[in-house]
Amino acid sequence: MRRNLSILFGLIAWFAVVTQFLLMLENRVASVPETLVRFFSFFTILTNLLVAIYFTSQSFQRKNHSAGFINQPGVLTSVTVYITIMGLVYQILLRHIWQPTGLQKIVDELLHSLIPLLVIIYWYFFENKSKVKYRQVFKWLIYPLVYLFYILVRGSFSGFYPYPFVDVRNLGVQKVLINSTWLVILFAVVSLLFVWIGKLFDKKKVLAE
Repeated sequence: MRRNLSILFGLIAWFAVVTQFLLMLENRVASVPETLVRFFSFFTILTNLLVAIYFTSQSFQRKNHSAGFINQPGVLTSVTVYITIMGLVYQILLRHIWQPTGLQKIVDELLHSLIPLLVIIYWYFFENKSKVKYRQVFKWLIYPLVYLFYILVRGSFSGFYPYPFVDVRNLGVQKVLINSTWLVILFAVVSLLFVWIGKLFDKKKVLAE
């Protein structure tokens, strides 16, 4: 069952990412090289790409094979945290700022709504929750911190900021730094919640047995 779900979820993620890439090229407002860089500057794209790679890796795993980094406790939880926060931020802060139609709307819903839900379901069934440690949260923060550093540094040179809440041109450095701090706090809190909830589920499972 796990392998079949990995294949299915992986195909959905790859379809969404690749289709979004083609749509962005088709509707580009900058040169092709700049469009490519901008495409990979969106946390949505990078995180969905991470999900696609994760599920693809799981699809090629041998049955009951638990070796390798990808199968270590906490890896799936970290991926789930990233995609969950991406979905939450979109639903709360970004959904209202544009109204996609047609194929773009379908891809938009896949990237920001369906795929986060699928990853959470997958996490619930297949993460080894009892072995995930709270201290792993510090490592999980590296990805969003590096991402924030990248988009702020590149934005200072290119003038392109992928999201309005980190747009230094409109908000100023101080406001963006405050927003970034809140985002890092959000990542830490959600990460801790996933570890705690995972252990709670695991404890209930043991008691039920």
